[in-house]
Amino acid sequence: MSEQRRDRGFAAGTDAPRTTSSGSSAAGLSSPEAARRLTRHGPNAIPAEPRAPVWRRVLQQLRDPLILVLLVAATLTIATGDLSDAAVILLVITVNTVVGVLQEVRAEQAVMALSAMSAPTARAVRDGEERSLPAAEVVPGDLVLLSEGDIVPADGDVLSAALLLVDESSLTGESVPVEKAPGGEPSHGTVSAGTVVARGHGRVMITATGTDSALGRIATLMGTAPGPTPLQRRLAGFGKVLAAAIVALCALVLALGLVRGQPVELMIVAAISLAVAAVPESLPAVVTLALALGARRMADRHAIVRRLPAVETLGSVTVIATDKTGTLTEGRMAAERLWTPLAEATVLGNGYEPQGRVVRDGKAVTANDTPDLAALLRVAMLCNDAALEPPADGSGEWRALGDPTEAALLVAGARLGLDRAALDRGLPRVEEIPFDSGRKRMTTVHRRPDGTVLVASKGAPESLLRPEVLADGPDLLARAAARAEAMARDGNRVLAVASADHEKPLEPPGTWESGLSLRGLVGILDPPRGTSEPTIAACKQAGIVPVLITGDHPLTARAVAGRLGITSQEEEVTTGQRIREGTAGELTGVHVYARTTPEQKLDIVEAWRGAGQVVAMTGDGVNDGPALRRADIGVAMGRRGTEVARQAADLVLADDNPATIVSAVEEGRRVYANVRRFLLYALAGGTAEILVMLLGPFLGMPLPLLPAQILWINLLTHGLPGVALGAEPVAPDAMRHPPRPPEESVLGAGLWPRILLLGAFVATVTLVAGVWAKETGRPWQSMIFLVLGATQLGVALGSRARPGTLANPFLLVAVGAALGLQAAGVYLPPLRDLLGTEPLSLGDLAIACALSGLGHVVMRVQARLWPERQPRVASAGGGEPGPGAGRSRPVRRRRRGCR
Repeated sequence: MSEQRRDRGFAAGTDAPRTTSSGSSAAGLSSPEAARRLTRHGPNAIPAEPRAPVWRRVLQQLRDPLILVLLVAATLTIATGDLSDAAVILLVITVNTVVGVLQEVRAEQAVMALSAMSAPTARAVRDGEERSLPAAEVVPGDLVLLSEGDIVPADGDVLSAALLLVDESSLTGESVPVEKAPGGEPSHGTVSAGTVVARGHGRVMITATGTDSALGRIATLMGTAPGPTPLQRRLAGFGKVLAAAIVALCALVLALGLVRGQPVELMIVAAISLAVAAVPESLPAVVTLALALGARRMADRHAIVRRLPAVETLGSVTVIATDKTGTLTEGRMAAERLWTPLAEATVLGNGYEPQGRVVRDGKAVTANDTPDLAALLRVAMLCNDAALEPPADGSGEWRALGDPTEAALLVAGARLGLDRAALDRGLPRVEEIPFDSGRKRMTTVHRRPDGTVLVASKGAPESLLRPEVLADGPDLLARAAARAEAMARDGNRVLAVASADHEKPLEPPGTWESGLSLRGLVGILDPPRGTSEPTIAACKQAGIVPVLITGDHPLTARAVAGRLGITSQEEEVTTGQRIREGTAGELTGVHVYARTTPEQKLDIVEAWRGAGQVVAMTGDGVNDGPALRRADIGVAMGRRGTEVARQAADLVLADDNPATIVSAVEEGRRVYANVRRFLLYALAGGTAEILVMLLGPFLGMPLPLLPAQILWINLLTHGLPGVALGAEPVAPDAMRHPPRPPEESVLGAGLWPRILLLGAFVATVTLVAGVWAKETGRPWQSMIFLVLGATQLGVALGSRARPGTLANPFLLVAVGAALGLQAAGVYLPPLRDLLGTEPLSLGDLAIACALSGLGHVVMRVQARLWPERQPRVASAGGGEPGPGAGRSRPVRRRRRGCR
């Protein structure tokens, strides 16, 4: 079954639902005629989450506290009759809003193109006739036929089955297909929507559809809206504080001016000028464009961003909770370890491709070299119903047809040099006893050309390593049982293989499974991806705690976690049963969770978030969907991931490579570092503008700058250079430090003192130039206008992450262009009329440009004398490294909106 077909199976359950009545109404639509009247969005469809209308997106952009301050400033400016200044302010607001909305829409369109898939169909029996219909039209009471490769359209009871195996990994995380048969345990007698038939066929009576199905119940857990990201929370807090400070400052200046007897209109203009000077009005646009640039870079690294803020969130992640099957592992079965009574061997190779080798004692061996291994794998290949399919066009990957466990045995035999076709020709199958869950073994009978008979059997060790089945002595049985137990502890699914030779045809089947000889054991597992171990190591080096959450067996989870370095083999593994019984203790006290349900994955993610951590969740299955949505950031696999997982995630890995997460984390840290770099640069300029506006009147300059002049300076200094600062490369040591503590302010780690220092220096240089120009009879306001902008541009050049290189040539171009436009504001008549400036002599222009170099010098000096403090390492549950060392931080439950 192709991956494309597998993915289409989840289109009926796409996206997160809110609530629906379709599930309940379906109960009354059991007749075939009623079913025929249903549309493709019938009772089995799970409603998709509606996209936000444009007007709502615009309102979200305008709710930013800094934009609100600008709106108030524009209103007051219009009230005073200064329409030109009001037009400039409104232009800034419009540009910021349009950029933000466009970037969100583009991100959504990229994911829609990735995840657009058609709904699957189902074969149902209605009015005594078999017919094909859209899966969304299946209703309770329908009789549905399933065969190999089909996607189960809805929940149902198995009425009949022939060798029916169902891959439920997308729902449960179990990497091994589950046998289905009528009656017995519920897990074996029922099927669930969205699972895939791996082998055999059967008939199922539908019992639940839509939101009443297992798929729908999972989807209902995903109906809550996303909460704010760490950067959004930090910027919102910063914006509120800054807005309050601006309002208080403007009120103070207005009051002081009125007390001095200044005209009311003049003081209102002065207050508006101060507000405009203090607001880094380009911040929303710069942040949005920095995130968009980060999203584009992530796309180049095969990570598609669904929500722009997710770009930075990855850089703030302190805990990565990851699924196992298909995420850290390859999502396939591989026979990796072979044991015979003589010795052991290891099978090496990639995927289901027959090419590879078998290694014993450090040397590659073949069937001719090792008769014991040849006998083991020959029997395993004969007692086998699977097949291997080569790539159709000569490229791509080999695929398994049938039970993946049996396909793994075929691959191991081929890598030893055995030919399945030759075996089948030489030893045709004449009889068989199929596998069933009661016996836990399968036996086949094969006839040789000379008339003798070979009996081949394979099964669970506990069903085969028994005296009534094997003729071997008790010592060998004890050795094999001990070795099987050790292999199981290492996370392997262990199969025992036995055979017997008979000189004449056998009696009835009751005698076939006795007197067999043990050929050996095969250890089968879902192998970790080659990139998983270095990915985990890189996360740990970056101070990020890795956590494994899976629906698979505890022994398998422990083995994979130990092999990848998530935890040691001796550390505790918590199971879903213990969580359900309330005996698991503090959920953040361990790092491996097995046999978990979708609801328990939610509890685990929320426990880490409640402990103050920023949590990323990675997964590919339907059962991962709720946790992907609830985490601070969800990361889904793009190729083999289900539609539900992709829709719930903020980030989709187009290459299914977990190593891409490390690149995305690095990109997120680069974005956050560049946001802080811009804030240092912009707020230092704003501080300088405030000081100039406050101190200028005391130096004989009643209104140092007009509101339009301040806006022009901010547009030029914060616009192109600000965006260029957002494109600065990542620091070389970005992934060698822990992430920023979630509670740390965006201006924390020593940024405030640097802002005040730079602002005071730029203001001093500007005021000195203004006083000199006034005393010498030059156009002092134009001189202040030019020097203030040029000096800030010098600070921008000094803010580079890698000064003296061409790592970001766009910044050099942006500063040059901004400097040219700043000079144009003094010399071009249309701009002079708009800004109220006067032309300067060439000598004055040269002085202003020379003073800008001082901004570059002081920026480099203070960066060297007061470098940014790096976060310290602390415990993030269970003693692993995490952010914020050395602080006693109470565990607190965050009740923000869920993902």
